[in-house]
Amino acid sequence: MPLTLTLPAGLAVAFLLLPLAGVLAGAPWSSLPRRLSAPAVTEALGLSLVVSGWALLLSLVLGVPLAWLLARVPFRGKALVRVLVMLPMVLPPTVAGVALLQGYGRRGLIGEQLSDWFGVSLPFSAAGAVVASAFVSMPFLVISLEGSLAGLHPRYEETAVSLGASPLRTFFTVTVPMVAPGLLAGAALCWARALGEFGATITFAGNLPGTTQTLPLQVYLLLQNDPDGAVAVSLLLLAVATAVLIALRGRWLGPQGADRGAPATAPAPEDDAPSPGALPAGPDAVPGNAPSTGGAGDAGDRSGDVPRWPLAAEVDGYARVGLDVAGGRTVAVVGPNGAGKTTLLRALLGLTDRATARSLRLGGQDVAPLPPHRRGIAWVPQDGALFPHMTALANTAYGRTSQGAPRTRARAEAQEWLDRLGVGHLAHRRPGQLSGGQAQRVALARALAARPRLLLLDEPLAALDQTTRARVRHALRDHLAGFPGVCLIVTHDPVEAVSLADHVLVLEEGEPVQYAPPAEVARHPRSPWVARMLGRNAWPGTTTADGLELRGGAHLVAAEPLPGGAPGLAVVGPEAVSVHRNRPTGSPRNNWPGTVRELTAHGSRLRVLIDAAPGVVAEVTPVAAAELGLAEGVRVWVSVKATEVTLVAL
Repeated sequence: MPLTLTLPAGLAVAFLLLPLAGVLAGAPWSSLPRRLSAPAVTEALGLSLVVSGWALLLSLVLGVPLAWLLARVPFRGKALVRVLVMLPMVLPPTVAGVALLQGYGRRGLIGEQLSDWFGVSLPFSAAGAVVASAFVSMPFLVISLEGSLAGLHPRYEETAVSLGASPLRTFFTVTVPMVAPGLLAGAALCWARALGEFGATITFAGNLPGTTQTLPLQVYLLLQNDPDGAVAVSLLLLAVATAVLIALRGRWLGPQGADRGAPATAPAPEDDAPSPGALPAGPDAVPGNAPSTGGAGDAGDRSGDVPRWPLAAEVDGYARVGLDVAGGRTVAVVGPNGAGKTTLLRALLGLTDRATARSLRLGGQDVAPLPPHRRGIAWVPQDGALFPHMTALANTAYGRTSQGAPRTRARAEAQEWLDRLGVGHLAHRRPGQLSGGQAQRVALARALAARPRLLLLDEPLAALDQTTRARVRHALRDHLAGFPGVCLIVTHDPVEAVSLADHVLVLEEGEPVQYAPPAEVARHPRSPWVARMLGRNAWPGTTTADGLELRGGAHLVAAEPLPGGAPGLAVVGPEAVSVHRNRPTGSPRNNWPGTVRELTAHGSRLRVLIDAAPGVVAEVTPVAAAELGLAEGVRVWVSVKATEVTLVAL
């Protein structure tokens, strides 16, 4: 340890410790019990506990909503409000007392009205002592809780709202339990500060024995007549403050929020085997999704006896999309980062100002004017956002209980969904005890158990390893087959888009580029990004009589050209690209020199990224790569036959 830092640090510890050591050294230990049990001291202690308790209650009633407002709601003047909150922490206590007199005193701003209208006179009363203590202690609660709320990702609250919970229910059942450490820490600090308040109390409420004379004021009085008694009472207050800080240390003042800190127990090993008694999937296996007779869902299309809830929506703003999807269909939403995929989902949910659902009809009912918790739309974010303070069963039943279903019935339906998705045996585990695949199945069960008309999945499998992703994708495909509403799934995985979706919606810069079945998108992608996502070469340019003039200046010949002078896209599979060490001769009409930039394994083949006039990706066998001596920096030639080029009009 460097001496230049250790020495002043040690002096700082000594500087803080010496006064406290002086209290311990000067304490009248032999007469301590007698002095602390004196009637005046016990009376002051009782009054301090009453005043600090009421001050804490007042701080909770007023401070918790204020902390939530500062952490969650953007509004003009927020910085000024935060300054007002922190001001009592830095004001001299006597100045705080003077300010209270000017505000709530008999001649203060509202003191006369309080006296005339309600018969309340705060100065020099026990109520005044409560007000003074709350004034100086509430900031500790607000600042601590605001930090915890800021560290809590809004996706938990947004997910709760999407399951049908009202904002107030979400606050008490999700927000408060998840920020409980910060709330308890703030409450403890608030109470301790109120217990030790002196300056504002004596200035505003006076030092009246039995009325406003709290323990700190008793210390002040004893200091003039009985110094040993003052030290004894000070020792009591010092012990209380130390006990509070020790209790808070690490447990409550450590990392806050569900996104920080580790689970209480280690996650369970990956186990995606179905639980005993798992139910079959299919249209007839979906419990409770059919609305009651005469409900809004009956306006939708029907296939036999299964109600269908089609989706018709017009979204404006950053994402400008029109949707018209039949019930029971799944649409994969793909596109580059920033294309507006998540914005589209949040607009349908009613959770963003970047885009707005101008019209949103589910099963024939326009739900656009409704608040998010009444739209019948369930959302599964990328990480599932399971509520960490609830078991898997309680998570899954949350939507139904929020909608007013009896707790017993909601839990029975939740258990059925967990069984159906193969995680019923994990019903009593908390999210920290689940593996990634198990947690994703619970999140999906929770969404389906809420009986949504529209299901939104935002990259639900992105955080899983390949083996688990395949298993969860298989389970998801089985159960989406029985979902009577529409499912929109945002994904960057072409396998998910092809295997799960009936149609693919391609977005770029908030605009739809293509909407077609997966096979059509794979054959004729209208977006370079989608073509590359599918593992193909995609080169935009302008069509000519024999092919495509590429943007980099190269010319591409195609066997089936399009009418000239229009924007076009050339799509070539990497397996159709030939790699040579020397300029090729023969039939290939498209040849370019280039340099190998990277080689990566792709299944049983090697994928070669080549810097050429158009950037090229080729696939070769390991044997061919060895024969050609391919390595990073090696000069090569690439060739593509005209018959292997597919031109798509843009």
